[in-house]
Amino acid sequence: MIDHLRDIASVREATDRLLEAVSSWDNAALAEPSRLPGWTRGHVLAHLARNADALVNVLQGLPMYKDAESREADIERDAGRPVEAQLADLRVTADRFEEVCREPADWDRTVELRNGVTDRAARVPFRRWVEVALHHVDLDAGYELEDLPEEFLTREIEFLADRWSGRPDVPPVTLRPERAEDHPGWRTGGTEGEPVVLRGTAAELLGWLSGRGDKGARLTVVSGGGVPELPPL
Repeated sequence: MIDHLRDIASVREATDRLLEAVSSWDNAALAEPSRLPGWTRGHVLAHLARNADALVNVLQGLPMYKDAESREADIERDAGRPVEAQLADLRVTADRFEEVCREPADWDRTVELRNGVTDRAARVPFRRWVEVALHHVDLDAGYELEDLPEEFLTREIEFLADRWSGRPDVPPVTLRPERAEDHPGWRTGGTEGEPVVLRGTAAELLGWLSGRGDKGARLTVVSGGGVPELPPL
């Protein structure tokens, strides 16, 4: 069962953790490259602020973004702001997102995100948690996949395994967590190609699924030809 109220609290914890890290930076640190190709740390923070606005739109039954072009333009517009402006924007938008999440609502309703993707409203807080937590890692600020809460790792592995399922460009893959012999693992990928079984820590499995960290370089290939290369998310 999805507990959106618990996820809202987790979003707040993740946001506060990120804000504490960024509050020690100067403008030069903000202009340094992030781990996302072509984006500075300022781009990542601008995206997080605008994503909070976008998810408020989703919960209010509005289009998530006006269009792809305006989404990218807003990030570029806000990426170069000084640290104080970035922090203020992140705080205000985070507070607004939480405020809307705590309003009485039908959390079983279906909402629409980008590109026609739909989901239950109750899953939106977790989606925001994903944005904040993984982009904190992307900031290259000493917070790594291994630092993410175990609950988050498990849930995001499940989510991304499902997202990659049925993809003809991904072979059938079974993911098995280390030191959990009784765990059934997660299945992902399509039906074409040689089946692969991979084993690793939750952080390593999530790194491969999300294209982060070493992208699966430390995973153990239990069977199959090797660690498949995933397309961009």
